[in-house]
Amino acid sequence: MTTVKNIYDYINSIAPFDTQEEWDNSGHLVGDFRKEVKKCVMALDATRDVCRFACDVGADLLLTHHPVIFGGITDVKSDSVVYTLANSGVAAVSAHTNFDLADGGINDSLAEILGLSNPRHIDGTLIVAGELENEMSIDDLAELVSDRLDVAGIRYTDTDKLIKTVAVGGGACEEYTELASQYADVLITGDMKYHKMLDASESGFTVISAGHYETEYAAFMMLKNKLEKLFTDVEFISANQQNPIKSI
Repeated sequence: MTTVKNIYDYINSIAPFDTQEEWDNSGHLVGDFRKEVKKCVMALDATRDVCRFACDVGADLLLTHHPVIFGGITDVKSDSVVYTLANSGVAAVSAHTNFDLADGGINDSLAEILGLSNPRHIDGTLIVAGELENEMSIDDLAELVSDRLDVAGIRYTDTDKLIKTVAVGGGACEEYTELASQYADVLITGDMKYHKMLDASESGFTVISAGHYETEYAAFMMLKNKLEKLFTDVEFISANQQNPIKSI
């Protein structure tokens, strides 16, 4: 019999929860730690639609990347995700920055999706660097990223230099831009503000802003295969969450 705690303990073994950033709220957040898990729904975010889906399919556990409870909660009303889950007896575990940092976590998986070799973590940060098989132009790399991550409206800064070493940081990692420039020819992340991209361009460093959802969803869902092999008595179900941010 697999319990919420068994799945929590496995994630803790590969991505220790005590390594999460101090502002984060990863861990077991809703429900009974001892609850048996026969169905586990996985998603990037605990949106209302995802939580309703978990309840509708009779899930025992919702496993997300972004925390179900993030920031202060002043109430738990009937239309909230916490109420929806608790009222239906669905436990929730979230693995956020601890999984970003982990070997085999979000950023290693992102590097794998992009076909980077020799992935290595940079100075204990969320950033992973690796090499492309062949040098390529920034335009060709942006097209590769767009294809592999299914990105519409990708943004990037220009350069005449060929790209070989790539740093990746899923989600919002613009604060590591200067550090990444010491180890790579380009930084690929999810969210990057205009002025941060302008500063990078002015300094001669190339950056790609490929979308928060796009740089994390597929990478987080790679965890599903690992869980299925280990917990064979549990049905792991993708919530098939759609990116709420539309672009053309």
